[in-house]
Amino acid sequence: MFIFDVTDPLTIVLLLSATVLLIFLGKEIKKPLVPALPLIFFLILIMIHSLQLANLPKINNGEYYSTILGCVTVDLVMIFITFFSYLWVDDIACRFYKKKSIDNSLDWFWKEV
Repeated sequence: MFIFDVTDPLTIVLLLSATVLLIFLGKEIKKPLVPALPLIFFLILIMIHSLQLANLPKINNGEYYSTILGCVTVDLVMIFITFFSYLWVDDIACRFYKKKSIDNSLDWFWKEV
């Protein structure tokens, strides 16, 4: 069974650096679509890992189970990071282009912090 193992420390560093670079690229060009790309990628990746977890064979699945569970955990953390970065870049773009945002998505977050 092929597993895109994102629990490897080198893979985590590469994914995180690519995600951070895309976030800051979106911030600089003020386009919220750029940080949405890694968000979509991680959503697809978590669906793949969830399907693999659901379809694990009953025999000898101990090593695969822990690996895929770690991958799902990393995917959820990366989705959390990219979702808030998307909201942040979207807020920056709305303020720059003087567009009215449908809702102030991050106001509830900053008021609690």
